[in-house]
Amino acid sequence: MKKHILLILLNLCFFNFNCTSQQKQEKNTNNLEQTKKQKLEKIELREQTRGTNKSFTLSSEALTVSLNENITNSKITLSEWENVEKEVNHIDLSKISSFAAPTTGHYSDQALASTILITSNGSTYQSSSFDSGNPPKELASLYKILQQVIQSKKTTQ
Repeated sequence: MKKHILLILLNLCFFNFNCTSQQKQEKNTNNLEQTKKQKLEKIELREQTRGTNKSFTLSSEALTVSLNENITNSKITLSEWENVEKEVNHIDLSKISSFAAPTTGHYSDQALASTILITSNGSTYQSSSFDSGNPPKELASLYKILQQVIQSKKTTQ
């Protein structure tokens, strides 16, 4: 009799663990699907200090550069845009404003104060301010890709 009760309890425990594992797997699949559904509309890198105001706006078709209100436009390639999109998909946009800047030179104009604004699915997400060239570690790869696109357009103009 005890063996039967023990077998029944073991089966119930195994069944419970199996269901929990399946629920976790379904939750991970749902999170992955939500990430893939993220539609990047544009991304903007702003860098400013007292005498300088730079803005780089990247969309699927063009890079718009504004330097102290002088505006230029350049076309970007599909592969450049896809690289940016791929990197943005690795970032939890809802947490972007909480990523801490590793340095604070922009507090006293020792460095340009930079922010990244990402517009996706109709919502805009803004990073905290950071020193130009030294983004939070969570945004470092994205920042590097943005700089590569910006630099490639400077050399082709």
